[in-house]
Amino acid sequence: MKLSFRSQPLCGLYLVNAKTRIMINSTQVSYFTLSAYFDTGGFKYLYFMIILSLYILIICANLLLIVIICMNRSLHEPMYIFLCSLFVNELYGSTGLFPMLLVQILSDIHTVSVPFCFLQIFCVYSYVCVEFSNLAVMSYDRYLAICYPLQYNTQMTYNKVLLLIALSWLYSFFTIFILISLIAPLQLCGNIINKVYCLNYSIVKLACSETRVNNIYGLIITFLTVFGPLILILYTYMKILQVCFSGSKQTRQKAFSTCTPHVASLLNFSFGVCFEILQSRFDMKSVYSMLQIVLSLYFLTCQPLFNPLMYGLNMSKICIICKRLLLNFVIKCGSQS
Repeated sequence: MKLSFRSQPLCGLYLVNAKTRIMINSTQVSYFTLSAYFDTGGFKYLYFMIILSLYILIICANLLLIVIICMNRSLHEPMYIFLCSLFVNELYGSTGLFPMLLVQILSDIHTVSVPFCFLQIFCVYSYVCVEFSNLAVMSYDRYLAICYPLQYNTQMTYNKVLLLIALSWLYSFFTIFILISLIAPLQLCGNIINKVYCLNYSIVKLACSETRVNNIYGLIITFLTVFGPLILILYTYMKILQVCFSGSKQTRQKAFSTCTPHVASLLNFSFGVCFEILQSRFDMKSVYSMLQIVLSLYFLTCQPLFNPLMYGLNMSKICIICKRLLLNFVIKCGSQS
């Protein structure tokens, strides 16, 4: 009894010391410092113009294809409606990055407020979720079109298309909202993020409080968001390849023309996201710092520009309409001059 009686104060003293230590180490963080930026001197205006030009090009390319798909009734088919959702997501994701990136390039103090940092995490992560979901839904659409062409119109109805798009967006927003709600109450022991934009895991690593739930949920979301859609896409393309090898030459040509842009987009985006996951979770100090920054921005900068160019050039209907619009514009300019 004496032993148990003496152990209670010791245990209580240990808990008090642990709580005191956390209270001393943790601070009321009101902003984060993005330490991956470095002094570029007079070159910052050059970098600003390059990033601004890239952002304007992304906006123009994606908006052009969205308008073309919406204004032409011949493109009101499931495949093009899914593409429209994809282009809208490119605008959404790039807007979550570029405005803040442009401000930080010109700024001498690279700080961001906590609410804005959480908002950027929500935009970037939901963009990734929607992108993979869209690509998975598009692969399912191509699977039905190539493997079951006679049942395609009855299987992929207009209402089903809208439902799949709505589920892709709502699922992404809901899962990332939970992610934000888990990191918001964390007690932080610092405010320095070694990135050029805010990331969930970078904030979790700053926490003094328990982060087991954050880590488990982060791994679950990573699997469901990245590897889940990849498994579905891999399965659909295995079925498509089986049909192509056993089908006619016309079937192979149709599959090649419609699936090539999708595969290229998937590989491009997966490379960027997988590198960012590896860079966030593991020590990559051996990689040159400038290369780390470029590769961490890859899936947020190249994908929004890659998709409209790839689909615009490879989709025959879109390509014909773009050429027609360009020709009309040239003729109009020539007649005015």
